[in-house]
Amino acid sequence: MKVQTIANTNIMELVEVNKEQVVTDSRKVAEVFGKEHKNVLTAIRDILVAENQATKFFYETEHEYRGQKFPMYLMNRDGFSLLVMGFTGSKAMQWKIKFIEAFNAMEKQLRERNASSYMIADPIERALKWAEEQKAHRQQVALLEEKTAQQSQIIGELKPKADYPDNILKNKGLVPITAIAKDYGMSGAAMNELLHELKVIYKMGRQWLLYSKYQAKGYTHSETIDFKHKDGRPDVAMNTKWTQKGRLFLYELLKKHDVLPVIEQTV
Repeated sequence: MKVQTIANTNIMELVEVNKEQVVTDSRKVAEVFGKEHKNVLTAIRDILVAENQATKFFYETEHEYRGQKFPMYLMNRDGFSLLVMGFTGSKAMQWKIKFIEAFNAMEKQLRERNASSYMIADPIERALKWAEEQKAHRQQVALLEEKTAQQSQIIGELKPKADYPDNILKNKGLVPITAIAKDYGMSGAAMNELLHELKVIYKMGRQWLLYSKYQAKGYTHSETIDFKHKDGRPDVAMNTKWTQKGRLFLYELLKKHDVLPVIEQTV
């Protein structure tokens, strides 16, 4: 078996980050210490049988070789220390030191990656981290603004239930914008754009929302829609539908701008 030499080894190739933890794997240990992988697996399993608490140091997974899958273990620093404790010889000691250096270096990188930019000593790394933080901050602000706008509309939609007599809102039928637009011989997208030009609605994320002056009047109702992204991830989106009261409001508003439903248009 060809043993990897210490001189030509980049210590950062000995370890990796998996689920925010620095680990190495049983194949790498077998390779550099010149042992059969099956014997390393046996040694790990003996440790797990002898000490129940060792299960938090090792994670069983698989690797693929020539189209077939074979068992393999990932291990953190403690698992590695338990495994190689009995490996002897001058070369074994040198490899143990190399692995310790690798764990230290990778753990330092992981700490700096997760640290705030002001805590990083290297000016270039600090600048890169600061830029990353600013990008994440902008994304969080945009998401918060979208959620706030949606919540504001929902609050406005609920308010009329307390402010107006029940008989005003007896008709609970909701109408999508596409149905309203059809009455005007338009597409839903075109109707939304027209209402946007008239300063009735604006788009936040994927949802059209009422401007504040039209909220709390019982014109709309937001519905939650479940959907999946192209990669299969589940997600939810908010969809604005119009109440009968909102539909009447749109009719009066559009009429003032000479936009009439098809049934009222003169030939």
